[in-house]
Amino acid sequence: MNVLKLTVFAMVAFNVLLAAWLSTYMLYDPEGWYFFVPGVTDTGGFNQHFIRDIGIVQAFIAAAYVLGTFKPTRRTELWTAAGLWLVAHGSFHFWEVAVGICSSSVIIRDFPAVSLPAVFGIMASGWAFWDAKQKRRSIPATPDVQVR
Repeated sequence: MNVLKLTVFAMVAFNVLLAAWLSTYMLYDPEGWYFFVPGVTDTGGFNQHFIRDIGIVQAFIAAAYVLGTFKPTRRTELWTAAGLWLVAHGSFHFWEVAVGICSSSVIIRDFPAVSLPAVFGIMASGWAFWDAKQKRRSIPATPDVQVR
């Protein structure tokens, strides 16, 4: 396995482990998650239903990255779908800073669990697209078959 591919799969593994951990924690112990994660209590009151909703999303993110790892023909779509949610989530955090809801210090605090997975998602999706394109180019053209 080349270094680039290994790096991409390491980023995907990070996203899988983080999303699976978040999903498990949010679904099993939403109140514990609410008080454990720095800054969450600053974003509004405890809402078990909402936290579990996001826990389900995190489960789908982990599943999409795992399935894409083992289904190369579906990798681009699966990783891009998961990555889009991560990018939207990260963008929302930046928006909150831009409009003054949060101070800019939250960008650093949230980076490992919000921005980094989004960056990894973009990079993994870009590589998956490039890899699929390379594989399509390497398939030899088959001659037209004439039916008599």
